[in-house]
Amino acid sequence: MKILITGAKGQLGSELTSILKSKKSEIGAISPLYDNCEIVAADTDTLDITDALKVNSFLEDFAPDVVINCAAMTNVDGCETKLELAMRVNAIGPLSIARACKKIAAKLVHVSTDYVFDGKNSSPYREWDICAPNSIYGKSKLLGEQYVREQTCRYFIVRTAWLYGYAGHNFVQTILKLAKEKDQIKVVNDQIGNPTNANDLAHHILKMAVTDNYGIYHCTGAGEASWFEFASLIVKYAGLKCEVVPCGTSEFPKIAKRPNFSALDNLMLRCAVGDEMRPWQDALLAYINTLKKENDL
Repeated sequence: MKILITGAKGQLGSELTSILKSKKSEIGAISPLYDNCEIVAADTDTLDITDALKVNSFLEDFAPDVVINCAAMTNVDGCETKLELAMRVNAIGPLSIARACKKIAAKLVHVSTDYVFDGKNSSPYREWDICAPNSIYGKSKLLGEQYVREQTCRYFIVRTAWLYGYAGHNFVQTILKLAKEKDQIKVVNDQIGNPTNANDLAHHILKMAVTDNYGIYHCTGAGEASWFEFASLIVKYAGLKCEVVPCGTSEFPKIAKRPNFSALDNLMLRCAVGDEMRPWQDALLAYINTLKKENDL
């Protein structure tokens, strides 16, 4: 099997590459179908997904069986100020990849976001719920989903949320840094979502990619939390003395509007391949403990 990972230097791409090489995740072993697989881990330095001609030639040359598109512009406020770049990366990029995948009959796993929803629900969003994004980031990612669906039928659109991994920047790393520097930090308590360990997400993407169960899936850590609850547990697990204080979103105004409630239900994941996503608290503890062992904390 030949696998192409785009955005390979990011949180999710790094986990996918690591798991494919070791043949196991923190959850457990992956399918033996990945034994002896050939992996090309591409990032912007080797494959610019906004260049349709390069995408087409790259996929034709490598001829992957599976493409996992982790490449995205995820700076939510940056998308508001760089509209065209956001659309090129998050919408036109997936369109070009999907079109090239159809040409070579490759499966496509495209990673999307909880920000495609408006945040007005009071219960976790399911795969069929109406998308109505509030931000340019959410709108660009929704367009990316739509283009993928229009260009190929062999797709897995995987929506996730509040992702953290061992590579790159994320909320956990930010809170750890602040908690070491300050005696007290304020974190918003009126935005609810699903903290998601990138290792868990990667495990499930690989679980899906060997099937023909194409469609839209939600894949997040089990359970809901506010950013305040998430931050409080990060500090606790890390053994830091910093006090975490809840506050409202209005105290930290942002350029882009965030959904107040964007928790996702992994319903179709459970139905199609089984949901082994760990409770977000357990996955976070494992992550913090790994940082401690590797002296990164």
